[in-house]
Amino acid sequence: EREHEREMARLVSTQKQELVCLRAELNAEQQELFDELRERMDVAQQAELHQAQMEMNLELEALRLSLTNLHTAQLELSQSNLQREKEAALSELQESLNNKRAQECAMLQTRMQFELERLREQHWEQ
Repeated sequence: EREHEREMARLVSTQKQELVCLRAELNAEQQELFDELRERMDVAQQAELHQAQMEMNLELEALRLSLTNLHTAQLELSQSNLQREKEAALSELQESLNNKRAQECAMLQTRMQFELERLREQHWEQ
């Protein structure tokens, strides 16, 4: 019976050693799986960050283009308004010059009429 107990103790000891070895292997495998999972998550996170940065860059470029287009449209509108104002001012100036010329012509014609009448009167008096 002692031999049986020794055999049982030896078997229990062997099983304990095997169990310790199996636990160590399991822990090592779990650590490898955990490390692999962490690495995959890091890679996925980096990919997501890169994707988000690319999307943000695209949005910024779209905003820049939109702002450039808006600025161009405002410049074109300003140029158009300035051109219209310039044409209106030139037209007003031309009208003013034409009126002044007409007044001067009328004054000269009146003066010529007056001089002509005066010369006629002088001629009749002589």
